[in-house]
Amino acid sequence: MEKGLTRRFLPLLLLAAGALPAAAQTVPPRGAVTAPAPVRPWLGAWELALAGAPRSCTVTLGAEAGGDRRALRFPATCRRALPILATAAAWTLSAEGRPRLLDAQGKVLIEFRAGSAETGWEGAGSDGKTYRLSGKGHPRIAARAPQDPADATGAAARRPTAVDPAQAPAPDALPGRYRLMRQQDREACRLLLSAPAAGTAPGQMAPAAFDGGCQDTGLTIFDPVGWRYAGGRLALVARRGHSVELVFENGQWRKDPAVGAPLLMRKLSP
Repeated sequence: MEKGLTRRFLPLLLLAAGALPAAAQTVPPRGAVTAPAPVRPWLGAWELALAGAPRSCTVTLGAEAGGDRRALRFPATCRRALPILATAAAWTLSAEGRPRLLDAQGKVLIEFRAGSAETGWEGAGSDGKTYRLSGKGHPRIAARAPQDPADATGAAARRPTAVDPAQAPAPDALPGRYRLMRQQDREACRLLLSAPAAGTAPGQMAPAAFDGGCQDTGLTIFDPVGWRYAGGRLALVARRGHSVELVFENGQWRKDPAVGAPLLMRKLSP
């Protein structure tokens, strides 16, 4: 009798079992319906990995809100795999619409910047390490992940802007104090570009340093220690040796190419 019933209902059981994964993929994450539109695409499970290392963990960006922060969930073992998560308690969106992982006091632990659904989203950690957030293993999430604004502008945004050195500031006008901004007229830090030492050849590095404290995690991790100028392009040099270039437009300097997190720099009056 049991064998007969099993044979009779086996097709139905197999059909139901096969339907479960597809049905699960159509169910939106909890709270997605009532969450603000910019938040919705990020809700759900993601893979968080340490760049250049085999360690990763699944983190869930939840919709439950507490002020401007939202629930962050992950297995307890993640705190061993990725120690930066030991104090992680919430997440939010940056002004550019990208996720930030926060501790209980609201301090930014990881801020994600450039990337796409296909390549993953790269982020700078407060520990000085680089992390990647991706939908690998989560096809439904990866398929609906928002594209980086830089991707939407096409390949043109990734090409350096042509600069006429004659229209750029003269080299001797560059030393001084500057406002660093992520958004127009919203100061993040102040930077001092010191004059090159006597005998410094054109294009060689001169000293740079923050003028006071800086609350921007990405900029503090970058930690500018020098600058150089050639062909109308100003380069800020990080402590680790890499650099970011800026071009002069509308009375201020702008990061170029315009990919990833924006950066503006405007000289302060003496």
